[in-house]
Amino acid sequence: MIKNNESMEMYLETIYLIAQKGIKVHSIDVATEMGYSKPSISRAMRILEKNGYIVFHQDGEIELTKAGFARASDVYLKHTVLTNFFISLGANKEVAEDNACKIEHIITDELFNLIKEKVQNDNPDETKGN
Repeated sequence: MIKNNESMEMYLETIYLIAQKGIKVHSIDVATEMGYSKPSISRAMRILEKNGYIVFHQDGEIELTKAGFARASDVYLKHTVLTNFFISLGANKEVAEDNACKIEHIITDELFNLIKEKVQNDNPDETKGN
């Protein structure tokens, strides 16, 4: 169930990543990916729908709304940039991703933009188009 912004963003990011694979997203896909029970996912999806972040199609497919896509892609961008930044500092990929996942939800835009700029300057090809 969605208890806070971080949880909501994790659900949105998961939907986003599944959809990026070209797969029609259903609640069971989100449950499998996140390791949560289907009832927990169903409750969370209803909250995301109520808040205007997703829509359900008749076949049960979950689609991000414009607002949902914007929020999810923003979280994923933060995750990617922070992971690359931590790796550039010498962290191994697993540690970098784990910490990026925690920080992506609380970092201020000001600090994130400074890190993003640093990563882009150090590795211009890794953040193209973001």
